[in-house]
Amino acid sequence: MRVLTWNINGVRTLPQYHPWNTLKTFDDILNHLEADILCFQEVKSSRSGLPKAVALPPSFDSFFSFPARKTGYSGIAIYTRKTAVVPLKSEEGLTGLIQPKPPLKPSERISQLGTYPPDIEQPTIPDDEDEIDYKELDSEGRAVIVDLGLFVLISVYCPKDGTGTEERGKFKMDYHRLLEARVDGLIKEGREVMVVGDLNACAAVHDHCEGQLMVDRGLAEGLTGEDGFWGPDYRRWIRDWLIHDDGRKGGRMVDIVRKFWPDRKDMYTCWNTKISARETNYGTRIDFILITPGLVRWVKAADIQPQIKGSDHCPVYVDLWDEITQPDGSIVKLSSVLGAPPKDNAPAEPPRLAAKFWDEYKQKLLSTFFGKDRKIAEPSCVPSTSLLASSQSSENCISPPTLPASRSPISQPIENSPPSSPPLIASSGETTIGKRKIVPGNPKASSSKKTKLSQSKGIQKTKTDQSTISSFFQPPKLANSTKSTSTSNSSTSKSTPIEGTTTLEPDFIEVDEEADYRLALSLSQAEEGTPTSSSSGSVLDLNRDRKQAQWNTLLAPTPAPKCTVHQEPAKEFTVNKPGPNKGKKFFICSRYASLLYSFFRKWLNHCVSPVGPGYDKGRSERLREQVDRQWRCDFFKWASDVRKEMTRNGAV
Repeated sequence: MRVLTWNINGVRTLPQYHPWNTLKTFDDILNHLEADILCFQEVKSSRSGLPKAVALPPSFDSFFSFPARKTGYSGIAIYTRKTAVVPLKSEEGLTGLIQPKPPLKPSERISQLGTYPPDIEQPTIPDDEDEIDYKELDSEGRAVIVDLGLFVLISVYCPKDGTGTEERGKFKMDYHRLLEARVDGLIKEGREVMVVGDLNACAAVHDHCEGQLMVDRGLAEGLTGEDGFWGPDYRRWIRDWLIHDDGRKGGRMVDIVRKFWPDRKDMYTCWNTKISARETNYGTRIDFILITPGLVRWVKAADIQPQIKGSDHCPVYVDLWDEITQPDGSIVKLSSVLGAPPKDNAPAEPPRLAAKFWDEYKQKLLSTFFGKDRKIAEPSCVPSTSLLASSQSSENCISPPTLPASRSPISQPIENSPPSSPPLIASSGETTIGKRKIVPGNPKASSSKKTKLSQSKGIQKTKTDQSTISSFFQPPKLANSTKSTSTSNSSTSKSTPIEGTTTLEPDFIEVDEEADYRLALSLSQAEEGTPTSSSSGSVLDLNRDRKQAQWNTLLAPTPAPKCTVHQEPAKEFTVNKPGPNKGKKFFICSRYASLLYSFFRKWLNHCVSPVGPGYDKGRSERLREQVDRQWRCDFFKWASDVRKEMTRNGAV
């Protein structure tokens, strides 16, 4: 079983990116991620604005939390595959203060009353800080909790510190304390816990692309050790909350991804896409899967998925064993300890917070709006008025006649008609009795003047020519239109049915497959530049097609050349600064060419280039000896030169 977490940065923007834009439904997107439990952060929607396809995917149960005031901000979603696991209980938020209508019963709560953060002992709060406003902390739609039996899953999106204000910094730190208190309360109840999501904090120096620079800058300022990096409280909080294998003092949670990859460098999960930092893997690791020690034995694998795009974050996942062996030798299956068991050989229902139980998705009959429930009668066949006196049985219901298979499907007399009734004429599911036309399921429908049919004659159907592929290449037959009309009229007069017969629509289309085959054969054998004639006499102008193809190639975007140093596709930019080169396109190495950028930074104004370890910010930001030489590349080529080379090589 796989548990996956991903900050998708907007549920409406994700389908706009490849490969998600090639999938038809949101359910296909979830299945494409190949996980059984999916935890999304930054859904950026509201309950009223959430598409039904996102709220109720056929293969999953879903649980959401939205901000109380800000629309299109934050937001959490958890999807559980119906065939894999059904949660026992679910809650919105961390405090237990956010309740549905009607509120959750004590039996529906994940924890017992009195064990939620407002009621239990909190982490130490400095004397110069105010008390925590729990309701305000839980009002931004940042957490959803589901009880899966074996463990409690918390999907969380911690606040960021991008504003830099003191008020927002306190809010961020208070939320971290709230999360820690909620987990501590669950551990005291004897529960195993898994916390997944975007914690907006780095747990180690090597989790930040400029972590070592921060350390070096701190040493230059007189700080010791790694104090230059561990300045903000929220970085120290997550460091102190984790259990460390090197013997350092730690907390209660295991960073399971780092446990599987202890020496892996550049294992980042978030990048600044505005400066193309993802292309050079110049990012941070702020998306985590943290578990209590008792769950470690259940984990088979854990990793990040930087190859999956669609957001400025990448997914992080953990795989669980299907079964484990206990110290006493007994075998415990995951399916027996995970999720709600089936009841009466039927799948268990998800808890009440699931989106399928929202009022807007409950199915209601129209009769419920008028008091007592009443059964809506199904439309039935309509008996002929001329037959009502003789019989009321369903055998006299009028329906289009069924023709024996041995007869022609075009025109056959109707058999077994009652002697007292006039001939019945069926066309497109309609029936005419005397001068009245009856439509099945609509006994009050009357025939119009355009569709009224005679009693003595059947429907006269003129057969029209069916087009073949070769006929599309033939010139219009203007000269023979009169002849064709007369021929059609003569053929129609010959096919007039006799009295008392009916003419039905043919169920097939006559296509001249031989003509299509001859056309395809002639096209495949034609030489380039040679006019080709089809069997019907039409001429195909291959020169015109060739010229059109040349124009398409000429107007097509210039393919990116490969950097001569790294043998990687270069990146195209446009000169925006006024001057003789304004509007011209050029290519540089996708790895940031710091030397080139430093030399031409004045006239390459407004060009956004990928930032990486070779990014030369200047001595005030980064010392020259700290610039990674492997990223210094002077590859540069004008787009016009690339097209000239393609012309010489015959590509254009």
